[in-house]
Amino acid sequence: MSASRSLPARPSLESLRKQAKKLARDRSLSLRTAQLALAREYGYAGWQNLVAEVSKRLGSGLEWAVAEADRLIHDNDTEGLQRLLAEYPALRSWRGDKEGRGLLGMATGAYGDAGDPEREAWFTRRACAELLIDAGAIVAPSVCDSILQSRARGLLELFQRKGLLPRTLPFLAALGDLDAVRAALDENGHDAVVVPLINEAFVRACLFHHEAVALLLLGRAITLDPELGKKVDERVGRLAFVKALIDTQPENVREIAGQAITVGLWKVFVMKQVTEAVHKRDLTAFVGELQREPWLLGDDFVWFQDGVIGTAALNDGLEPFVSALFDFNPAILRRQPPPPSHNIEQALTYATTHLLPLLTRIWPVPDDLVHAAGMGDLPRVERWFDAEGKPALGDLAHQTPSTSRWRPWLEVGVQQVLDTALALAVINRHFGVADFLLARGANVSTNWNSHEPASILHHLVFLPDPYERMQFLIDRGIDLTMKDYRWGSTAAGWARHALRDEKMAQWLEEAGRQRELRR
Repeated sequence: MSASRSLPARPSLESLRKQAKKLARDRSLSLRTAQLALAREYGYAGWQNLVAEVSKRLGSGLEWAVAEADRLIHDNDTEGLQRLLAEYPALRSWRGDKEGRGLLGMATGAYGDAGDPEREAWFTRRACAELLIDAGAIVAPSVCDSILQSRARGLLELFQRKGLLPRTLPFLAALGDLDAVRAALDENGHDAVVVPLINEAFVRACLFHHEAVALLLLGRAITLDPELGKKVDERVGRLAFVKALIDTQPENVREIAGQAITVGLWKVFVMKQVTEAVHKRDLTAFVGELQREPWLLGDDFVWFQDGVIGTAALNDGLEPFVSALFDFNPAILRRQPPPPSHNIEQALTYATTHLLPLLTRIWPVPDDLVHAAGMGDLPRVERWFDAEGKPALGDLAHQTPSTSRWRPWLEVGVQQVLDTALALAVINRHFGVADFLLARGANVSTNWNSHEPASILHHLVFLPDPYERMQFLIDRGIDLTMKDYRWGSTAAGWARHALRDEKMAQWLEEAGRQRELRR
């Protein structure tokens, strides 16, 4: 590829970013397209390739190699990863990530529950993990723990085959090794001090669908705690108790597994029933559980009450469940100060703002640009800009998305705040606020998404009745070819393959064609 420009010996990434933004303004391009065009002017296939070359020339060394390894693992490029390990052998022992899991953490960490082969292929990279193990990459204990938590059966079997799994009761239960579990119980499973370990192993057996192992562990747990047996036998029976936990929905897996040690098996079972009543929209069952188990409403379970509210904030149509919970006067209504929570932000992100009158009984709406935009409060939005129309955001540490768990970026600057504000304004149909933000630097083709880089269109695919909001973005020039980080798919692809909504996919594709005809 011929180059019309050449990089200096010590290039500036910041300078290149400014060049791309200027090119986008001058040629009326999306920033993504401008970055691609600029990279090709310098003789590189894409923006990422250009950034990688700049990193190399600046001597970032291992830091660059880690970022490159992350990209290769994401792409499941085992050949590229093998070459990189040969060039940077220090990667094998690198543990600089927050959890200390190293490159194996990148390959095995699951964004969501990986409890079936399709989801495991979505969220993990088994081929890369095996390559790293064989290359001698460090295996931190937390890597094995994360595999257990995500229910990645293929990875569990791989680590077992490589002799890397601890021979503890929870891992034996997850593997479904009935003889090994029985031997471990016979050796040290008669002492009450091992009850938390047995409880965790029982839940792991259920979540990995090993019924016989789960029944064995439940029997031992009841021997050590007869009151548990009385409750189980009176309410559902032992087999039904096990089957109910085996039938845990993927969205509840991590929560249930984490509770087994701290609250015990009966309370885990009850909370699972409550949570799934919400997901199934069974208000009668939900209220019945709260009446039978009043401990759910106490101070020790404020975190669970918050979780129920959070489920409603993420899913349209669950306001009656929050109202019913509040009718019982739960401790969360009285807690001062209220527990930290992202529920108001979630309501704005998922267009469930009809919940706000209930949510604000507990939490005030944060005073920042993003929440003002999501609420459609133009006067409040205007306060975050100076007389010249430039952002005046103050300390970004106090602005969403810096304070949020819902963000696709590692670092947050002014642009990310503007783009998040734009997204929430569009999601909640505050189009006047959205136009105000676009006129002041928000990027309609931002890679904002609620979790990982994609686009606002990708997010809208899963919201009820998204067409008006999609049309707003299309009319203002959003890049319809943008692809998400994990699957490399456009918003139309998400509609077609993830939502299985062919009508929406065709609508997005036709909207793109019509826009091109008008140009």
